[in-house]
Amino acid sequence: MTDPAAALGHPLFRDMPTTIFEKMSIRARETGAINLGQGFPDGPGPHEVLEAAAHALLNRSNQYPPMMGLPELRAAIAAHYGVHQGLDLRPEEVIVTSGAAEALAASLMALVTPGDEVLVLAPLYDSYVPLIERAGGVAKVITLTPPEWRITQEALAAAASDRTRLILLNNPTNPTAVVMREAELALLARFCVERDLIAICDEVWEHVIFDGARYQSLMAFPGMRERTVKIGSAGKIFSLTRWKVGWMCAAPALATLLARAHQFLTFTTAPNLQWAVAEGLGKPAQWFAQMRDDYQASRDRLAEGLEAAGYAVQPSAATWFLSIDLPASGIAMDDVTFCERIIDEAGVAAIPVSAFFPDGAVTSLVRLCFSKADGVIDAAVDRLARFRQSLLAESGTAR
Repeated sequence: MTDPAAALGHPLFRDMPTTIFEKMSIRARETGAINLGQGFPDGPGPHEVLEAAAHALLNRSNQYPPMMGLPELRAAIAAHYGVHQGLDLRPEEVIVTSGAAEALAASLMALVTPGDEVLVLAPLYDSYVPLIERAGGVAKVITLTPPEWRITQEALAAAASDRTRLILLNNPTNPTAVVMREAELALLARFCVERDLIAICDEVWEHVIFDGARYQSLMAFPGMRERTVKIGSAGKIFSLTRWKVGWMCAAPALATLLARAHQFLTFTTAPNLQWAVAEGLGKPAQWFAQMRDDYQASRDRLAEGLEAAGYAVQPSAATWFLSIDLPASGIAMDDVTFCERIIDEAGVAAIPVSAFFPDGAVTSLVRLCFSKADGVIDAAVDRLARFRQSLLAESGTAR
């Protein structure tokens, strides 16, 4: 007898494996490994923002907020970007979503028509290609290479065709921890204007940048104000990943289309969380600077510990992540094998960077998350140091 479940669902999702982040987190829970794989902080988040959410839950409405988002939050987002990035957004150009993932899905559903080509830069977040394809589009992957991960005019031109309609990019970039250079953003802006493309900009890490760098949004570049969808995340700004409060910002013509897609996805987001995020976004610049300083200290702690243990650490200019270079660390195995072995043998979970490439083009890097307590970082470093020494002993090169 034929199994009716075997024919259920869209082939794109029916045959798709569980995301690498969930897979590694499950393994970490099963084995008791320290989870430096999935990107989430150890702490509960800023107390004053949590308190604002609790107060709103008990004292304000718990019924459906407006589909576009609470007016207070939309105004706070627009004002926040005016202060921090010099953007002239208006509240009516902001749509609140249930996390940045929903904003990505809504943007692609609204803007992609069957057969449209969407340029994406690899390494890339693993949901990009499935969402593009489910919307009927064709993902055209531009592969960037370490250690610089640079975008070039030649690569853009080679990937584009007369069917190219959009470019989807992540800046700052996960997993490379790169903040796009001004020259690259200017190049992308010119390319979009010349080709009449819309840019969907996943900018969830915009506040988590280090070493005094200043963040620039592609929306601020000449010709991009009317052709950019800017996506942000309260989860990343306030270290509250479980809240799933995000947003998308765009000029009115685009915002209208985005809202029509959003209304048939989650429709709206918990109102108490929206009120709390609105309060949080109004915090003084020093609050955000301190948040960055704290994460930079965690980055440095993990990097210095790994380097002392003999690992070659890639630069990390942003996000909660850094990567180690396996060949440069004297480790002769690919990233997937390394990640599988350290869960069982070292008790640490990490993410193979090849998972961020549709074709697994780069297999020499492993991503580690440093948004953890000092004790957790130190314990992970100690375990990874002992693991590397055991590998050297196996190969007869221990010192």
